[in-house]
Amino acid sequence: MSRRQARELALQALFQLDFNQCQEADEEKQQEARLAVIDAAAAEMEGHLGSRDRQFVEELVNGTMDSLPEIDGLISSASKDWKLSRMAGVDRNITRMAVFELKFREERVTPNIIINEAVELAKKFGTDDSSRFVNGILGAVLRK
Repeated sequence: MSRRQARELALQALFQLDFNQCQEADEEKQQEARLAVIDAAAAEMEGHLGSRDRQFVEELVNGTMDSLPEIDGLISSASKDWKLSRMAGVDRNITRMAVFELKFREERVTPNIIINEAVELAKKFGTDDSSRFVNGILGAVLRK
């Protein structure tokens, strides 16, 4: 499985978690929910999810969810004309995952690669305007 496919799987999990929030649950139940969502998304994907791929997906999902308040703050400050709640769910979660990779992930990847991957996800899963929107927000976050 490629890193792009792993990001697609992580996006699907984040999207589902975004719309089926269990914030009142304790940390253990939240972790169980995350793993169940990842398992469900993996079952629908073609190809084998190896242990390294699984670890990467879990890192993206858990890292994004654990850093959500900080990530949402960065996105909100970069998107002056758009409230986070008004963004399309796909765009919001692609942007959240990319901001996690840009600002919070320990293993550093070239920012251009992360932004390009996010734009490609937006082209595949979003609307006609999603790729430009995601690119603009990530560019503004990167400059901060």
